[in-house]
Amino acid sequence: MQSKILIIEDNKDVRENIEELLQLSGYEVFTAENGKLGTSKALETTPDLILCDIMMPELDGFGVLRILSNHPTTMDIPFIFLTAKTEKEDFRKGMGLGADDYITKPYDDIQLLDTIEVRLKKSHRIKNSFDKTGNGLQRFIDEAKAQKEFDKLSENREVRKYHKKDVIYEAGQYPKWLYFVASGSVKSYQVNDFGKEFTTNIYSKGDFFGFIPLLKSEKYHDNVSVIDDCELRLVPIEDFTLLLFNNREFSAKFIKMLANQSEDVEKQLIEMAYSSVRKRVANALLKFSESKHATTMSILRDDIASLAGTAKETTIRTLSDFKAEGLISIDENKIELLKIDKLKNMPQ
Repeated sequence: MQSKILIIEDNKDVRENIEELLQLSGYEVFTAENGKLGTSKALETTPDLILCDIMMPELDGFGVLRILSNHPTTMDIPFIFLTAKTEKEDFRKGMGLGADDYITKPYDDIQLLDTIEVRLKKSHRIKNSFDKTGNGLQRFIDEAKAQKEFDKLSENREVRKYHKKDVIYEAGQYPKWLYFVASGSVKSYQVNDFGKEFTTNIYSKGDFFGFIPLLKSEKYHDNVSVIDDCELRLVPIEDFTLLLFNNREFSAKFIKMLANQSEDVEKQLIEMAYSSVRKRVANALLKFSESKHATTMSILRDDIASLAGTAKETTIRTLSDFKAEGLISIDENKIELLKIDKLKNMPQ
């Protein structure tokens, strides 16, 4: 598959020359003539690498890097500055913001291509080592082991199997592990004073959970139980903290996970406050479908109600309406999503 490269450069001749060179070299290329458009293009296309000029109208290269470094979807994209300036202050400022490299104009074609290839290979290696499989987790830890300080990093790891409705941990307990979902799915939830559950997240194959209490060194504030039979890998606290404080790529991944989780919770709260019951139930079905990687699912009505933040009886009535409208089919506990687009575009 072609690697995608975004060129952000206000000089038309330079931009077009680099575009032609990269296209001839087999890359898929996107371009933008200023920093503001470049930032939008990066968020829209999620390129594999970004080449960015420093001195530009609308928004300079430092501003582009600062914005993209703080966005979950672009924060770990390799970023190379294109600049005609060679003052040390510019280099220090760029590297301080997280730039991966510099190419000074006028550039040498071979040097440019070599730099891009090196950065893409490193980024590809990191992504492959952290794919959403048990093998990906193992490769990630095995890479860390190659360093002397991580020689014993993966020793004594434990694998546990859990069955539907099993409780993984409860609020008030002290954390012992970082959990990695190798198969199945689990939910985190909180219980109010009246005993009503509210699901805060669903974790499926390839997800980590239970890391916020580890970061804050405090007790769990939520509960986690099993939705589908699952297998979890348990990473000891010491291994987690070693990776977190000694491996830049691992830290970046967890910052991204924290940002995504914060964004999900914010969306969920807004939805609870302003969305209709139909919209919330539709979104709950879509989230379960995403976690199970299937459109036909066996789901308890209690779980749907807990995620939608509504009463079980209301959820059942809404599901009956969806069935009558041909949006879903129901066979006992099995629900099949028939018209996903209509569920996604359910009116607020």
